[in-house]
Amino acid sequence: MKRIAVYLGGGMLLVLSLLFLLAALWPVPPDSPPGGLSDGMPGATGALRRPFPPMPIPPDNPQTPEKAELGRLLFYDPVLSGDNTRSCATCHHPDLGFTDGKGRSIGADGQPMRRGAPTLWNVGYLRRLFWDGRASSLEEAARMSLTDPQEMAEQPDRLVQELRAIPEYRERFDRAFGGRGGSALTFENIAKAIAAFERTLVSRNAPFDRFAAGDTTALTPSQRRGLNLFRSGRTRCFECHSLPLFGSSDFRVIGVPDLPETPVDRGRAELTNSPRDERAFKVPTLRNVALTAPYMHNGIFTTLEEVIDFYKDGGGRGRGMDLPNLDAKIQPFRLSPEEREDLVAFLYALTDESALPPIPESVPSGLSVVPRIENPGRALAARYNVGAHGVHEPSRPPRTWVVRPGESIQAVLDRTGPGDTVLIEPGVYHEALVVETEHLTLRGISRDGQRPILDGRGEFGDGIIATRDGFTVENLVVRNYTNNGIVVPGARGIVIRDVTTENTGAYGVYPVGSEDILIERVVATGAWDTGIYIGQSRNGIIRDSEAYGNVSGIEVENSVAITVENNYAHDNAAGILVFVLPNLESKVGSRNRIVGNRILHNNGPNFAKPGAIVGNVPSGTGILIMAADETEVTGNEIRDNASVGIAVISLEQIFPKGTVFDVGAIPERNWIHDNILANNGFYPDPKVRAAGLPGADLLWDASGWDNLWREPGARAFPPLLPGPDWPWPLRRAYWRSLQLLIRLLG
Repeated sequence: MKRIAVYLGGGMLLVLSLLFLLAALWPVPPDSPPGGLSDGMPGATGALRRPFPPMPIPPDNPQTPEKAELGRLLFYDPVLSGDNTRSCATCHHPDLGFTDGKGRSIGADGQPMRRGAPTLWNVGYLRRLFWDGRASSLEEAARMSLTDPQEMAEQPDRLVQELRAIPEYRERFDRAFGGRGGSALTFENIAKAIAAFERTLVSRNAPFDRFAAGDTTALTPSQRRGLNLFRSGRTRCFECHSLPLFGSSDFRVIGVPDLPETPVDRGRAELTNSPRDERAFKVPTLRNVALTAPYMHNGIFTTLEEVIDFYKDGGGRGRGMDLPNLDAKIQPFRLSPEEREDLVAFLYALTDESALPPIPESVPSGLSVVPRIENPGRALAARYNVGAHGVHEPSRPPRTWVVRPGESIQAVLDRTGPGDTVLIEPGVYHEALVVETEHLTLRGISRDGQRPILDGRGEFGDGIIATRDGFTVENLVVRNYTNNGIVVPGARGIVIRDVTTENTGAYGVYPVGSEDILIERVVATGAWDTGIYIGQSRNGIIRDSEAYGNVSGIEVENSVAITVENNYAHDNAAGILVFVLPNLESKVGSRNRIVGNRILHNNGPNFAKPGAIVGNVPSGTGILIMAADETEVTGNEIRDNASVGIAVISLEQIFPKGTVFDVGAIPERNWIHDNILANNGFYPDPKVRAAGLPGADLLWDASGWDNLWREPGARAFPPLLPGPDWPWPLRRAYWRSLQLLIRLLG
């Protein structure tokens, strides 16, 4: 019997050892999709002068003039359709901004399709094609359109036979792709030629581009005001329609209504079946938007004014639609009739057809080519775009200006030049400021304990919006604005110092898509999202600041190399957030440090607006790391936070089950060590309890096997957290055990 017991015990030990080795050595699936996609790296290289990214060109289809010219002829040739009556240009007409001007394109059967043809201007820069993103290259999109029964309704073999019967096509294919006797004329090469032509459709010399390059009179005063609205925290247009493309390959849920008597269009969810993608559509470019009416994927809006009103009212939710996944940036905002006209005027400043290729007089098949079409948008654009050309302000030495109570700060800002300093005397100024000058310093003067106050009286949107590099703002109080305190979109070299923000809407200070940022000695309170924020940016410091009475005190979102040090975050709903969120231009958040902060008693109410992501954060949170990688949290004092001291979780905790993400959803390689943790998790928020989690100093949802902790004596969940002294096989095996336990418990 003893021998049998020994054998059984040895066998069980062997099985357990094998299971341990399997758990430790079995490969961990990658956190897919990876962060840092090609057009999603954070940090701009200049506020308005952001350069176009490199155009992605497949290695097997290098760009040549011969190929592009062949593609141009094919694009206009009806021989590519099943019945030889339709060409690519039928639905992508050059005179209509390479759309068809119908809202819903007419299919091969003569009936309206579900969606309209999107513009092809700058289409070569996109990673995803079609409104739902079902194609990942122009070549794939061409093949899909040619063979789709509702579009061109062509058969590949039949098309190749038709084209090989035309001597000019045989010769052109052999010349473009290298062949003899028409051997290069294949269906794959047909798609490659069309794609090569479409990559020549580049629009980048609009009045806006000339203004961004330094031609100060390229935009009219109305268009300049519209640009400022476009880049303001009130409208937040720039956050989806990002420079320089004024569009992206991302997908957004804005709640476009369906046309009467048409079925619900689920958008990208038809491909992904993800709850987040219900009614999500690709963000279209706004370049040449004056030429592409009607608007949205189904053409429901006839004019740009209607589009702006739709956004102003809060998107689909403002039209009574129940949209639990409505994009958080879609919030109602106020806009006067004059401001709406300014915003429309700016959109016309994105018009540029200088690279418009000519329509061929004939095509090799001898079939009829699409006729020219009169587009009224051209005349409207010409009416709006009456700025001067080639006018640059002469350089001069930097100047110092002084603004006194009763004077207009903005009037002085409008006269400044690069490198100037504007000094503001103590007093109350009821203005919303726009800074368009590079390397400008805006500094308040202190006298007898008083300093200047910008007071929006609850009427103005943003206190300050700065749209150029090298902006410094110091020693001001900014209060009572409806949208944000200080907004700096897409700039480099930002300093925000000795500033107080009070009741400024969503954010107190809000640099986004920027680089080289210093925020110090800022006091922020009363923000319904975040008091001090850095988002989609890189290389920044937030230090020696205080945030209280906000939903989130300090937030680092989709950013790289941001240090948050020696700050005091207290009496918010959450102290410090380090997030990676989906559907933003930046797809990565890593190498951030949270060091030496005091994070105390963050048990305030979460008063975020409906739909805001921060509204999901439990009250009583000290530090929350969600999906971010390589975050170091050390030397912080974290006390008296009712739900949790430090939490490390994945995106799956706040998004519906089955959601498909365009960022890595798992927090990885985070390092939490040597903090002071006391009396956290004593009364967890209902959101925490509903997730089946207890309150604790440290909380981990068991996502990301390579996260590390060294916090002896802290109360943790799970009770055992892997540390740097654990060998990696043990850490991975332990992580797999937790994953199995979670699945067993449901």
